[in-house]
Amino acid sequence: MSLSSSSTRPLACIKQAIGQCRAGKQQHRRYAAAAAAPDSAYPSLQTKYPPPPPGFRTSQTTNQNRFETGLRRIPTVPPPRSTTKLCPDPIQALTTTQLLTLDPTGARTRLFSPFNPERVQVGDILLFRLKTGDPVSGIVLNVRQRHQPIDTAVLIRNNLTRVGVEMWFKVYSPSVEGIEVVKRAEKRARRAKLYFLREKRHDPGSVEGVVKQYLRARQGGVMNVREGQKGGKGGKKGKR
Repeated sequence: MSLSSSSTRPLACIKQAIGQCRAGKQQHRRYAAAAAAPDSAYPSLQTKYPPPPPGFRTSQTTNQNRFETGLRRIPTVPPPRSTTKLCPDPIQALTTTQLLTLDPTGARTRLFSPFNPERVQVGDILLFRLKTGDPVSGIVLNVRQRHQPIDTAVLIRNNLTRVGVEMWFKVYSPSVEGIEVVKRAEKRARRAKLYFLREKRHDPGSVEGVVKQYLRARQGGVMNVREGQKGGKGGKKGKR
C-alpha cells in the first residue's frame, strides 16, 4: 500500500532539516578549529599587521591624532555650487533669452498672447513678410501654442491658381521679417480650428483682392480716391 502525498511531505521536511543540522555542525567545527589555532600558524599576518594594544579604541585614537603636530593636512575639494540655487528653472530662463533675441520689441508676443483681447484668432487674414522671398498671405486656420510661447505657429490657407494651398509659419522664426493683420474676421467662429474651410462649399477662395486693397490703403488711400473719382463721374453722367 503506497503512502499518500500528504503523508510523505512531513517525512521529506524532516530529512531536509536533519541534513541542514549536520552541515551546520561541520561548519561550526571548522570555525572553532581555526579560532583555537595558535598565532604561529599565520606568521606573515602577525609581522605585517600587528595586533592592537589592549584597551584600543578607534574613536579615541582619531581624536588624539587631530591635535598632533607635524602631520600633513589632507587637501579637500569643496563641493560644486548647486545649479538649482543659481537657476531654479533653466528652461524658462533659456526661453526668455531667446524671446529677447528674436522679438526685442515684444510686438509678436503681444500679437499672439492669450491675454490680449486684440490677439490674432482663427478667421483673420495675415500677411507674412519673408526675408528670402515674396510675402505670403492667407486665412488663419489654426494657431498652435505648445508648452512655451516660442513654439507658436500659424497655419494659413489661400488659393493659388484655384488650388488650395496651406503653409505653417513659425511666429518667432528668423526668416519671418514681419507679420501684419490685413483683416479681422467679421464673425468669430465657435471653433478653435477652421478645417471645415477645406471643403468646397465652405472655401472662401483667394484673398489676393483683400490684400491688394489693404496695401493700397496703407500706401496712402489711392484706391479710395480712385473709387471716389469714378463714383463722382458716374454721378454726373447719371444727372445728365
